[in-house]
Amino acid sequence: MAKTAAPKPVERGIAYWMERVVSECEKAKITFDADAVHDLRVALRRCRSMAEGFQSVNGDPNWKKMRKAGKAVFAALGDLRDTQVLLEWIERLRSGSPAVAQRLDSYCLQRETELKTNAAEVVDQFDTQRWLQWAQRLGELAQSVGNSTEVFQVLALERYEAARQLHARALRNRSKTALHELRIGLKRLRYIVENFLPEQDAAWGKDLRHIQDLLGEAHDLDVLSNTARLAQAFASPQERQTWNAAVSRERTQRVQTYREKMVGRNSLWHEWRNGLPLGEKLDRAVLKRFEIWAASLDSDPAHTQLVTQFSLALYDALQASGLMPARTAGAVSAHDLLQVAALSHGAGHGKGDKVRHKAGGRLLQKLEVPPGWSPADLQIAALVARYHRGAMPRTQDRYASLSGEERHLVDCLGGILRFADSLDAEHTQAIRGIAVRKTDGRFDITAEGYDPRSKQAEKIAAARHLLEYAFDTALRVISPEAAGRGR
Repeated sequence: MAKTAAPKPVERGIAYWMERVVSECEKAKITFDADAVHDLRVALRRCRSMAEGFQSVNGDPNWKKMRKAGKAVFAALGDLRDTQVLLEWIERLRSGSPAVAQRLDSYCLQRETELKTNAAEVVDQFDTQRWLQWAQRLGELAQSVGNSTEVFQVLALERYEAARQLHARALRNRSKTALHELRIGLKRLRYIVENFLPEQDAAWGKDLRHIQDLLGEAHDLDVLSNTARLAQAFASPQERQTWNAAVSRERTQRVQTYREKMVGRNSLWHEWRNGLPLGEKLDRAVLKRFEIWAASLDSDPAHTQLVTQFSLALYDALQASGLMPARTAGAVSAHDLLQVAALSHGAGHGKGDKVRHKAGGRLLQKLEVPPGWSPADLQIAALVARYHRGAMPRTQDRYASLSGEERHLVDCLGGILRFADSLDAEHTQAIRGIAVRKTDGRFDITAEGYDPRSKQAEKIAAARHLLEYAFDTALRVISPEAAGRGR
């Protein structure tokens, strides 16, 4: 519980740690002693925490499957590890109350034997062959993510903000539960830093592990107090008082040390926040995270990139003409909402033609809200992605739940994306680029590779309706040759 592992070399990736789990399983099976159990849990925790990080930027379902398979073994070892840690604490506190320590020893040793039997059964059922198959697949996926430090900084910031909220709550109500939840929140931050951010880990790693140890040991002592009551370890009120006083002293020392490091102007919170992205750097990193995630679920990334290019070109022209509606609510710009929707509109297209226009929006809606965004921002981007084809925005529940201003924004951005997608409806990249110009109260879109007599031209003509309606303007798509003739 309280013991944490020293940082391992960054170059040891997910495949290494998954193979390490298999070897640690074989070692643990021999006796399930404290060191073997700890080492196996460290390897499993490293695999599951890395999978959680990669899962946020890569949509392959094998990340979730691996985490679920590892969770069963990790959980089975959890109570055993807790009991072994309690035995260590009993030994440390023995001199003050030897009789109480003896009774607790007997109780915990008996429980350890039972838990070892249960752990052995779970580990025996662990499918190591399938685990190693995942190791190869996930190792390749991890390589495909590449050097995405800025993306994992966004994830670290999410974990930081969540932990900071838990810190405030723990200080406010001072409950054991709140302190334990804070420990878990800080642990999740530490794992992202440890696994993906070597620069921050070099600067913060020692403090993060120390803080986690302090809270972990405080939790150990809370569990020890509860265990003493369950084991009926006290023969007299005097024994209870003496034992509880010793436990309380140890716990108070750790909580006080935590407060000294984490409360006030010079707390570690400020140091950590200053080492994570802010402002425009954060905005770029969030967009990059969306881009990498969406690409991992996209069957035609080249099409998506082209549609995104067309969408933003149209947005810029409409914005320059003063037609884009001002957004009074939400911190995320309409430009960024459109970009995320365009990048995500192709995600999940393998789900079938009947729902492909809905898949990207649904997947986007399920994502964790990134820093600087609100749930409403994510919902708008998801709806824009959903309306890139198919039914027009009208009475659908999520659309109808928006304010009038938000519905109009979805109409405008959805119209842009729907039209941009139609320019490559056949996924052939026949139209290679566009130029947008406002002429005589309408917008002329010169499309390189456009054939006005093609089936694609018919689809483009139908797709422009939402855009023309939302902006109350007319559009004309012409070829470069027609533009040269002034037609």
